[in-house]
Amino acid sequence: VQLVEAGGGLVQAGGSLRLSCAVTGSTSSITSMGWYRQAPGKERELVATITTVGGSTNYADSVKGRFTISRDNAKNTVDLQMNSLEPEDTAVYYCNAVGTYYYTNDKYEYNYWGRGTQVTVSS
Repeated sequence: VQLVEAGGGLVQAGGSLRLSCAVTGSTSSITSMGWYRQAPGKERELVATITTVGGSTNYADSVKGRFTISRDNAKNTVDLQMNSLEPEDTAVYYCNAVGTYYYTNDKYEYNYWGRGTQVTVSS
């Protein structure tokens, strides 16, 4: 499974950006996709996730109402629309996909990651 991000860049506070991630390879095992971010000196944190079946979403409190995650299962893409951006949103954004595998009676999950794309919000 490979993940390739697109989008990102520099934007002024209050502006918008859209991130897109294409997932290729053995995608039949993917059960959820999402976006995480890592700011300088901080740990990587969840931004938003969406399940491939049902489309259930989960957002970090800090982005609720401003960011929207969406997916296209036919194209194996996941997008993140980011509105009302704040300087605190500045970070490297990583696309994530979770593969779920079964062996005998055990369930395993594996995280796949993209290389990341920089988002910088100026004040």
